Amino acid sequence: MGIDCGGEYTGFGVVEHIPGGHLSCVVCGAIKLSTREPLEVRLNRIFEQLIAVIEEHQPEVVAIEDVFYASNAKSALKLGQVRGVAMLAAARSGRPVVAYAPLSVKSAVVGYGRADKAQVQVMVARLLKLTQVPEPPDVADALAIAICHLNTATTLKRQAGVAQ
Repeated sequence: MGIDCGGEYTGFGVVEHIPGGHLSCVVCGAIKLSTREPLEVRLNRIFEQLIAVIEEHQPEVVAIEDVFYASNAKSALKLGQVRGVAMLAAARSGRPVVAYAPLSVKSAVVGYGRADKAQVQVMVARLLKLTQVPEPPDVADALAIAICHLNTATTLKRQAGVAQ
C-alpha cells in the first residue's frame, strides 16, 4: 500500500503483483480534507479512513514518501503531522512502514527523478493498465509509491537469492 500524505488530499493505493509479473491496482482513492475543520478532526479522519483501507485490503507493507525539505515551515509541519498519522495507522494495523525519497519514486515509475505530476499520472495509468489517469494527482502519487516499493522489494529478493 502506498500513501501520499498531503494537507488537502491524502492519496492511497493498494497494488499487487499478479501472475505473469504484472501489477494490478486493487483499490485507490483520496481522503479530501476541509481546511475549515480543526486540524485534529482532519487528522482523525485520515487515521480512520486509512485504518479502514488497511483492514479491508490487508496490505503486507505500507510505503510512504520520505521527509523532504520544504521552504514553508508551516506546511512542512502539517505534512509531518499527516505523515505521522499514516505511520500510526500502519503500526496500529501491525504493518511495517517503509519510506522512499520522492526522486526514487519518480525514477521507479517514470525513469526520471524530476518528473512532473502529469508524467507520474500517465505512467501509473500505463503500468497498472488503468482506463483513466488517476485523479487527483495525490492518488497517482500513492500508487507510484506502492509501485516503487514492489519494484524495490522484488529487486532485493532477487539480489538476496543470488547472494546465497
